[in-house]
Amino acid sequence: MSHVTTPTSPPQSVIAGKARLDDVLAELRAARPVFHSEADLQHAFAQALTSVAPDVRARLEVPVRRPGLRAEYLDLLCLGPTARTAVEFKYVTRRWAGEAGSPPEDYDLRHHGAPDLARRNFVFDIERLERFCRREDQNGLALLITNEAALWLPPPQGRPRTRDHEFRLHDGQTLAGTLRWAEGGYAPHTRVLRGIHPLTWRSYAQLGGPGGEFRCLAVLVDP
Repeated sequence: MSHVTTPTSPPQSVIAGKARLDDVLAELRAARPVFHSEADLQHAFAQALTSVAPDVRARLEVPVRRPGLRAEYLDLLCLGPTARTAVEFKYVTRRWAGEAGSPPEDYDLRHHGAPDLARRNFVFDIERLERFCRREDQNGLALLITNEAALWLPPPQGRPRTRDHEFRLHDGQTLAGTLRWAEGGYAPHTRVLRGIHPLTWRSYAQLGGPGGEFRCLAVLVDP
């Protein structure tokens, strides 16, 4: 199992110019060690953010429009007095059922499967945030929370390259440049990243039993 570190936040790891990402994740973890759905995560994160930084406003499902193109929807826009943060979420789960939280709630998580598509979709989020964060006062955050260990573990040695090889998200990986799906065999999935994004997974929650370990991956996108 790969080593998980919890680094101190660099200066850019600040949401809406007011809240350190580490502080928001700590508040979120204390209140909600697990979520029923991705929408549940989005709402809980917004609550944790405004608890840490009461003068930040959180807006869900904000349309981003560009001339001649269909509107895209941003999961969360965080508006501070002098800065903004665009946030995209992914919540990928394997089967887990149990009680968690205070007061305790019953959870029955579905098994999403298809970790290759989860990797692809997270990379897509990073590329979208790079397009959205064109304002000097707006950065971006792509946040993935999961109990699917295949996402944070490196591929087994000796296995042939898979179609998502360039989209791998394991601890210590770096995402940068042109990423091709199936070595370019399916051009619509090709993504070009303008930033360099080293990946470091953090421990999120330990809930016991198979599938009870949750980790999170946060990628910050500079303006």
